[in-house]
Amino acid sequence: MTARPINEDDLQALVDDRLDPARGAEFEAYLACNPDARARVERLRILGRDLRSAFAPVLAEPVPARLNLAHILEARRRPRRPAWQATAAAMLLTLGGLGGWALHGALAPVPAGVDALAQEAGASFAVYAPDRSRPVELAAGDRDEIARWFSARLARPVEVPDLSAAGYRLMGGRLVATPHGPAGLLMYDDSRGTRLVMLMRSMAEPGDAPMREHRSGSATGYAWAKDGLGYSLVGPADLAGLHPLANEIRRTTATNT
Repeated sequence: MTARPINEDDLQALVDDRLDPARGAEFEAYLACNPDARARVERLRILGRDLRSAFAPVLAEPVPARLNLAHILEARRRPRRPAWQATAAAMLLTLGGLGGWALHGALAPVPAGVDALAQEAGASFAVYAPDRSRPVELAAGDRDEIARWFSARLARPVEVPDLSAAGYRLMGGRLVATPHGPAGLLMYDDSRGTRLVMLMRSMAEPGDAPMREHRSGSATGYAWAKDGLGYSLVGPADLAGLHPLANEIRRTTATNT
């Protein structure tokens, strides 16, 4: 039977986890062959998660007294204001809201440099680390192929760090899209199934950038740049030893432009 075409409603249902299993399998097959669509789904999922996080404090607030059913019934029994007054009030509220939102967008800082890399790494960890079916595209046995793949797409030699001394084995890697170009993602795990993600991509500015800690939801990471190549190692927020491991990677990883 011919597969049904993928449409916008399907995409939104996938992001909202509303697809039935059969349709979900069709969509996953479609995304596997369409990296642009896959990147869009990831961005929508990240946006949805960020919106839920931003409005969580509001949802936890008690219902305002003015929304109490008794108050609403009482208000309905009061004489109504002229229609023009209600219209004017609605217009003022709308203009005020739009102005506030525009000002918010104008004043909100846009991440750049290592801060942008940190945000991208946290998003990649949230998307791929929980994936139990296909977290990577090339497995650990293709280590040399991963290095060649990343080097070709990042236009510079790239190493695949060995973290076995710290108890983490390489699971594999994949390329991911970011607003600043392609990035290489490596995934590692230990004997308990704890996963780490390392994201690397070329930076707009050459040279080095000091390491900084970043947090996103239930994950924490450390991001830095070395010789114009950015790195971020991300793991669970309660994971001990992540900072020393990131320092060791920074110390031992060689880069060449």
